[in-house]
Parts: sequence; structure tokens; C-alpha cells
Amino acid sequence: MPVRPTAARPRLTALLALAVAAGALTACGGSGSDPDTVKVSFKQSTDNSVHVMDAYLADVKRQFEKKYPGKKVDLVPIKAPDSEYYTKLQQMLRSPKTAPDLVYEDTFLINSDITSGYLKPLDGYLAKWPDWRKFIPTAKTAARAEDGRTYGVPDGTDTRGLWYDKALFAKAGLPAEWHPKTWEDVLDAARTVKEKVPGVTPLNVYTGKPAGEAATMQSFEMLLYGTGDGRADPLYDTASKKWIAGSQGFKDALTFVETVYREKLGPDVATALDPNIQTIVRGDLLPKGKLAIDLDGSWLPQDWQAGAGHAWPQWSTRLGLAAMPTQRGQAPGRVSMSGGWTWAIPAKAHNPDLAFDFITTLQSRANARKWYIANSGIAVREDVAADPAYVKAQPGIAFFTDLVASTHYRPAYPAYPRVSTAIQEAMEGVTTGDLSVAKAASGYDDALKDATGNQVVRR
Repeated sequence: MPVRPTAARPRLTALLALAVAAGALTACGGSGSDPDTVKVSFKQSTDNSVHVMDAYLADVKRQFEKKYPGKKVDLVPIKAPDSEYYTKLQQMLRSPKTAPDLVYEDTFLINSDITSGYLKPLDGYLAKWPDWRKFIPTAKTAARAEDGRTYGVPDGTDTRGLWYDKALFAKAGLPAEWHPKTWEDVLDAARTVKEKVPGVTPLNVYTGKPAGEAATMQSFEMLLYGTGDGRADPLYDTASKKWIAGSQGFKDALTFVETVYREKLGPDVATALDPNIQTIVRGDLLPKGKLAIDLDGSWLPQDWQAGAGHAWPQWSTRLGLAAMPTQRGQAPGRVSMSGGWTWAIPAKAHNPDLAFDFITTLQSRANARKWYIANSGIAVREDVAADPAYVKAQPGIAFFTDLVASTHYRPAYPAYPRVSTAIQEAMEGVTTGDLSVAKAASGYDDALKDATGNQVVRR
């Protein structure tokens, strides 16, 4: 699933959201005591286009009720932006009166819910489910907590790379088959577009707090994880279990962001810091030929399909794809970040066994393949990843699936959301020019200490 922007909201708005959530949840009721009904809560898109998840779950519901006569599935969609969905979901999980039997959890926050005791470990179920052995090992770690237990089953993943407009590249005299080897190659291409094709945005790099996790993951971590030698995690030291401060890689990543906006290679600052920047990029700038290079995710085509919010049938011929290179071209030569969503069972669920049966139906080989294709997702089942029907279903799937071999997952421990916000603040400082790279990096180090209870190590 996409990592969409999370705008900062005043405390009053957050409290009102909680109050509305509580009222709505009381009205719909919790999982109740009916042993034959599994209540499934999930995020419903706020877009008025076709709801891909709704159609998929309705189909799985039909399959499940046919497979298990007498059992029922109650689908409970939560229509909200990501940030409000997280708030409403956590409100539901706190009480057995409102807790559903199955919930859709973003890997971004799943460890926070695990630490709060909201989710049930699934290891006992997984040990008896033969299909679990078919999941890609790195994907299994997405819902594995610090206690070593697994609390969710991933329904796919995503990867990230460089989308580029072939027509704009042709006007700029750049190659139709573009394979940048270093960060400087990317910047040089953007500089060429700026010189040769005035009036378009050369390069989009998400930045700042309004873009939320999109800034952290689509941009900064795609840079940060391309520094160093690729063997050590540049954000979290697994040996000491501490967060890394003072690294040169962090400063180098900030310098890249600073360069993009100082040289006016990116969107104007007001647009870059618009909370709706992701919608602007995929709904306006790319389809209308106003953006040459976009550092972004594998899921973009879901918005361009027929019946979707921004149908654009020409995207597959207009856009090219390139892997994001490492900083200096050092091994492995390319970098990607992966996230995604999981299906998890609340600790206060009334029917956990039935909920896991629903998970196995959701993630059968046939249903998993159907979901990956419909959602422009990347397979986490090895048998589906090798399936020709999946590989050929949509242009770009093979490219983004291939990136899984060189991808990284965020250290999504409980402190991560606050660490992510600190990264966004540092990015915003160099984007607006209010802070130098040195001051922004120093401010991040201070914020990191507060966010992690001083669990930091300097590198």
C-alpha cells in the first residue's frame, strides 16, 4: 500500500477525531459474542473512485462463507486518511466492546500497537499453516516484534525507484533507457531538464512534515540507505539496539535534499510542503507531463487504472523506470525501501481462530495474486512472484519485484514514528533554507535523544 502523507494536526482536531471515532465505533459495535461471525476492519480509501480493497474483500467474503457453511464475515470499513485511520484503529483495539476480530495494520505503526498490548502473536497459527513457508523471508520480518514473535501476515509489500518521463527526457536530449549510477547522475539529469525544458519540474523528492512518512521513506531513507557500504543499517544499530546519531551518511542525505531545493530542481517550496503533494504528483504533475523525474513507489499505477481516481492509460508508454543508485555507485549499486500492510488479530478479539481462517483465505495463492495485481502491489509469496500471470499483469511489476532482492525495511520499533518526524523536521529545515545541513543534522541528533529516551550511539 502507498505511504501517504500525514499532515500535522492541532491537538483539538486529534481529540475531536477520537471523540468521533468513539461514537462511530460504539454505534457499529465490537466483535460481540457471536462465535460464527468474524468482524474485519480495514482502511477504506477517501477517494471517490473505485475502492479496490472493498471489491477484493467482498470476493473473499463470498469464498469464505462458501468454504465455511454457517460462518459469516462482517466487513467494517473505516473511511479516513492514514493518520485518522491509525487513531480510530487504536481506539477500537483498547476495548473488547469495540475490538474487531481482524484488522489491517500498517507496518509503520504495528510495533507501537504490539508494545501497547493491542495485538495477538500469531506464531502458533503460523506454525500450522503450510503456506507461511512460501512467504519471502525479508517480508516476514515486517510484522516481527522485538520479542521475536510475529503479529501479522503481510498482504504484499512495495518498493521504490525513479519514475521518469520519456518525452521530457527526449526533449532534454537524455536517453530513453536511463540507468543512473550515482546520486550525481540523478542531479545532473535534473539539471539538464531544467536547462533544456523550462517550465517543468525536473525532480520530485518528497520532503518535510506535511508529507509525513512519504518524506521519510520515499525520499530520505532511499538516500540514507544508499550511503556507506550497504552492510550496516544507517538508522538503527542492531548490535547495541540503539539509534544512530552523528553519521556522515545522514548529512549527505540532507545535502542531496538541500541541493534539489536550493538549485530549484524540485517543486516550488510551497507545493513541496503541501500536505496533498502526493496527490498533486500522481494526479497532476506526472499525467500532464509537468514532472521529469519522480522518486516514488511501486503503487502509483493503481491510481491510473481505468475507473481509478486519475485514469491515465498512457502511463506505461510515457514513463520509464530506473533503480535509485547508491551514493557513489558502491555495491550493491541500487537501493530500495519496502513497507506494506499486514493482517493482524487484536488481543481482545472474540473469534481469533476464525479470524486466522479468514487470513488464510485472504492469502491463498490465488487470492494473493489477485490482490497484488489489483492493488499494484509487490508479491511477498515466492510462488506468486514466480507466476507468469503476475509478472505479466502490469508493466513495471517485474521491475519493482526485482528490487525486493536489494530492499530494506524500516526499523519500525515503537520509537520509529517520532524518529521519522525528527527526520522530516530536518528535511524541512534544509528545504526552506532556514537551516544549514549542519544545524539540521545537529537538531535531529537532539530530537533523536528525546524520541528514544537517549538510546543513541554515534557513528
